[in-house]
Amino acid sequence: MEPNIIQDGIRFLERRLPNGWSVGRIEAPSDSIDRGLDALLELSAPDGRSATVAVEAKARFEPRDALVAREIASRTPDMPLMVVSTFLSEATRERLTELGLNWLDLSGNVRLVLQEPGLFVEAQGAKRRPDGGRRGIRSLKGRSAGRAVRALLAARLPITLSDLAERAAIDPGYVSRILDYLARGALVEREARGPVTGVDRYRLVRQWADDAPLKSRGRISMYLEPRGASALVERLKDAPPASGYAITGSLAARLWAPVAATRLVQLYVRGELSTAARELGLRPTETGANVQTIEPSDTAVLDSANQQDDGLVYVTPLQAAVDLLSSPGRGPAEGEELLRWMLLQGEEVWRG
Repeated sequence: MEPNIIQDGIRFLERRLPNGWSVGRIEAPSDSIDRGLDALLELSAPDGRSATVAVEAKARFEPRDALVAREIASRTPDMPLMVVSTFLSEATRERLTELGLNWLDLSGNVRLVLQEPGLFVEAQGAKRRPDGGRRGIRSLKGRSAGRAVRALLAARLPITLSDLAERAAIDPGYVSRILDYLARGALVEREARGPVTGVDRYRLVRQWADDAPLKSRGRISMYLEPRGASALVERLKDAPPASGYAITGSLAARLWAPVAATRLVQLYVRGELSTAARELGLRPTETGANVQTIEPSDTAVLDSANQQDDGLVYVTPLQAAVDLLSSPGRGPAEGEELLRWMLLQGEEVWRG
């Protein structure tokens, strides 16, 4: 039990309730501890009706703890459950909402839904832990994190830490910290000091895209191909596979899950952007661009690219999906569509 968190949470909730509503702590029955409850709150409406809300209070609450909260909620079918903590990350809040649970943190994030009497309260607070959070990995941004995620998504499970480090060609110590970060977010399942046995691929790709958007993965420039994207595509067909380019984004996605006509050609290029642009006959522009080139900070994205039947070189479906999720325009919607296609195909497609 976290008594200070509960009391602070009550005071915070009082300020967020609509006019005429009130909240107070009530005496919990003797079996509350057996059901895993930390407290009971009574919320009263202006017309005199009231509802009892069960409370699960915890100073630190991670996405993986949401399943425990759901189990506690199953023991109290007669009342809704609200998780109260000092801070709840966006991933944690999303998981709790998916499970139909209410939540509140002392930074100002709150979501409370009651059916009877009807009540909906939602507010945004801090996006990051005010105290800076715990030490260690705090995002999937960076070259090593990207390599670890790619290797993990493509791996046959179960996979040991050492095998994952070898596949990703990075330090095992760093992989250990990455796995700790992913486990806290309920993105992987791992035996204690043992192999990774499960990966939530959909949520992991989305988390990677959020933490490391396309603009963070290399130097980007925008260009105009005056004759249109199709002219550039035809020119690329004449380029040898070893010329150092790989198509990503919408043009790559059309191979597997076409959604709409391609308006922006996105290319990874090896070497200086200016040299690549000259070779392709592109004109630098700040408006009306139909070509985006990326000089990647990690050339692994180019090393894993493959030439397809149409004679063009493309990134893997995984890379195209994560790039689209943080691209402009319709990119995120196309990324979601490609990601859904990949989930339906099974594990083989994740290996590129």
